[in-house]
Amino acid sequence: MRIAEADGQHAVLAFSGDLDAPALRVLEELLLDERLRQPGAWTLEMSDLHHIDLACAYALLRAVTRAPDPAAITVRGAHPAVHRTLRHAGLETVATFEN
Repeated sequence: MRIAEADGQHAVLAFSGDLDAPALRVLEELLLDERLRQPGAWTLEMSDLHHIDLACAYALLRAVTRAPDPAAITVRGAHPAVHRTLRHAGLETVATFEN
C-alpha cells in the first residue's frame, strides 16, 4: 500500500497483495500521513488487492469518518471478496464503488 498521488484536492491510495493483521499498523500509519489531511476526495485503487481482513477495513472506515470534513471516497477495482469485506465493515455507507 502506498500513496500514489496526493495534492490539495485529491489523493490516490494504491493497495496490492494482502491487507491483514501484520499490515494493520503500517496501514494506520499511512492513513495518518499529512498528505491525506487536505484532499477532499480519495480514490482507493484496489485492483491489485487480493484480500483484506475486517480489522484493516475498519481502519479505512475510521480514517474516512474521523475527519471533521470527511473526504469523498471512491473504491476502484475491488475484487468481489475485497468488496464483500469492505461492505461488512460499513464502507459502502461512505464510499462509492467502481469496477
